[in-house]
Amino acid sequence: MKTFLALACTAALVLGGGLASRSIAAEGLKVGDPAPDFELVGSDGKTHKLADYKGKQAVVIAWFPKAFTGGCTKECKSMRESGEAIKKYDVAYFTASCDDVETNKKFAESLGLDYPILSDPTHEAAKAFGVLGPKGNAMRWTFYIGKDGRIQAIDKDVATRLATSAEDMAAKLGELKTAPRK
Repeated sequence: MKTFLALACTAALVLGGGLASRSIAAEGLKVGDPAPDFELVGSDGKTHKLADYKGKQAVVIAWFPKAFTGGCTKECKSMRESGEAIKKYDVAYFTASCDDVETNKKFAESLGLDYPILSDPTHEAAKAFGVLGPKGNAMRWTFYIGKDGRIQAIDKDVATRLATSAEDMAAKLGELKTAPRK
């Protein structure tokens, strides 16, 4: 009976996408890897594709768990209130979640955001980036992607600095020597 239970638990973790698969996905992408291509609709109604920015502009994607929650509101407000620091760089920047487009549009409008929130209700991009958590929400990680389409940095510690997200993002862009906006 003990052997059966051990096998059943192992199978559930492996097949069910439990902690075992979460940690494998979380360790998947590394600095220097090509960023996963994405094609996601933003709260601005436009479709944003990584391919559209490649060779032209750096890209930052700040994944967050769920619209209209306290931490996500704080992070997005920081990016609105201190967005000028980010806009000094030649970068397209977004927040992204697994919420549907309509929810993210309402969330962006409620906060008066001046940048788009990308929606990934199919979870395909979240899986490709390794940020899909066990409850179907994205983990709060920020990806810095160079003009060449390669990952320059991954910040997995955003949750400890929500109120300073924009300042931290701008500092990282400077550290990465991102070109200034012309």
